[in-house]
Amino acid sequence: MAACSQTPVSAPRSGSGEGSPQFTRLINDANAAIDEGALAAAGATLDEARALGPENPDLWLAIARLRLRGGEHLTALEAADRALAFGPDYAPALRLRGLMVRDAHGAPDALGWFDAAHVADPEDADILAEYAATLGDSGDAAAMLEGVRKLAERAPNDPRALYFQAVLAARGQEFVLARSLLERSRITERGIPAAMLLDAAISLSQGNGESAAATLETLTARQPANPRLRELLACALMMGGQFQSVVTRFGPEADLPETSPYLLMLVARAHERLGNRAAAAPLLARAYRPVRDEAAVLALRDGLPQPTSNVRRALWNGDRDGAAAQARTLRLRFPASADVAALAGDALLGAGDPRAALTDYALASEARRPWPTARKAVWTFARHGNRAAAGVLLMRQVKGEPRTASAIIALARWKANRGEWERAARLLDHAIGLGAGHDPAVLGLRLRAALAMGDRQAAEKMAALLAEIRPRKFAAR
Repeated sequence: MAACSQTPVSAPRSGSGEGSPQFTRLINDANAAIDEGALAAAGATLDEARALGPENPDLWLAIARLRLRGGEHLTALEAADRALAFGPDYAPALRLRGLMVRDAHGAPDALGWFDAAHVADPEDADILAEYAATLGDSGDAAAMLEGVRKLAERAPNDPRALYFQAVLAARGQEFVLARSLLERSRITERGIPAAMLLDAAISLSQGNGESAAATLETLTARQPANPRLRELLACALMMGGQFQSVVTRFGPEADLPETSPYLLMLVARAHERLGNRAAAAPLLARAYRPVRDEAAVLALRDGLPQPTSNVRRALWNGDRDGAAAQARTLRLRFPASADVAALAGDALLGAGDPRAALTDYALASEARRPWPTARKAVWTFARHGNRAAAGVLLMRQVKGEPRTASAIIALARWKANRGEWERAARLLDHAIGLGAGHDPAVLGLRLRAALAMGDRQAAEKMAALLAEIRPRKFAAR
């Protein structure tokens, strides 16, 4: 949700008030060029500005924005810190640092930065919006609502206030209200992924699979590597009765080792609806099999960035040395990119060099630590001799992303494997509350937890839920 406003590199509402008119004009021109994607021109303009005001926080904030826009995440951190060194109470720099901390360490750790930014400039709408979003992503709905009200008072025409209210309504299962608020915000029309996903989620909750599928088709085309979007799209197609579309679109994925139990179950149920029980049976057997956390080379998909596609293709073809060489080349070309560091980690892990992979994952995590990257680091630590580090990283990830169901489920499995069934049960209940209650693997593990704790009532409930989503056994013919 925090990305809904798309403001991580937006220009500050106003400058620091320091510098000559010529310096201010140069900074404004540079910020405009950054917003338009003219990064070379922006860089040249900032070189001129630097000669006039080398210690001006506006300069270093603009440099940080330029580096972020150009994918130089690690040096952007340095620039943001310099902006704060020259202007410790400069609200736009505090806000940008908060965004960076949120990307790297999660919403709870970023709250202090947004609080400081709000104290420095209580009237800034962008700060209010990001502060409210971060409160919500930290799990504090009441504080988020208070922040949204402040935003609405400060900027009554800002669509983010309505959008955030729609988010809160949806989380409270008030989907009619959420739909009304989202439509009034008109923020979905801007093509912002978080708003589009909320729109699809509301449609699914209201049984409108066709509308949800249309939105999710657009999102999956834009984010082909996002497995959760593919699961939701398959669910929407099933809801809309498009069983053949599910089989055609996702049937080939059923043979991939990366495919989740939930997607396997959906494809199996689509086969069943089409009368093809022979095709459904083995998929169901795999869907209800206990999850095995094994490494797998991810599939090639249309729309992936070219470097990602090249590395995956090399690994799929068994060219481990070629994949590693590509990783080294990319790291040399883009040493400050967190995205390239994460991709290099993937390549080196696939090439059989886990130590080097962890080095790159750690570098990437200095600027960005999304769950897919953290998950691979956790797996690598666990499989190569440092299970304690894996557990710490996993717990830190869940603390930073308390609404990421897949990370919560991974931690629950970790606790279950250690026999910590009560903790695993609490985590699984939280994940189910976030929408993971249709996943047979999740329900199966929760059933095991209930049985291990001797909780007969919970065991009966989980068994009933499993029975609801598990198609009836096929009769022999």
